[in-house]
Amino acid sequence: MQIPVLAQTIGLLTLSNVFMTIAWYGHLKNLSGKPWWIAALVSWGIALFEYLLQVPANRIGYTQLSLAQLKIIQESITLAVFVPFAMVYMSQPFKLDYIWAALCLIGAVYFIFRS
Repeated sequence: MQIPVLAQTIGLLTLSNVFMTIAWYGHLKNLSGKPWWIAALVSWGIALFEYLLQVPANRIGYTQLSLAQLKIIQESITLAVFVPFAMVYMSQPFKLDYIWAALCLIGAVYFIFRS
């Protein structure tokens, strides 16, 4: 059974975003006492896995999706990954602004895919 291009793209971008979010923000919790350059090296190491997933995701997606569609999918997934990360891992409180941001992204998805 062939996995649809959209499903492959979303799956790979979701995994990529998990690595990206950890690389970008995980050091704030785990490496706050270390020099910035150590945090940068660790983050770059984690980001390698992000790119190993993101590049094939975009190449696969670009066979059927426009560049703008890929970007809006990416941004939507970023918010969907970031909010649980911020709340669960970083112990940040839920904010109503997350809902408003999500509604804006739903609008962006609608407009970019309506044609």
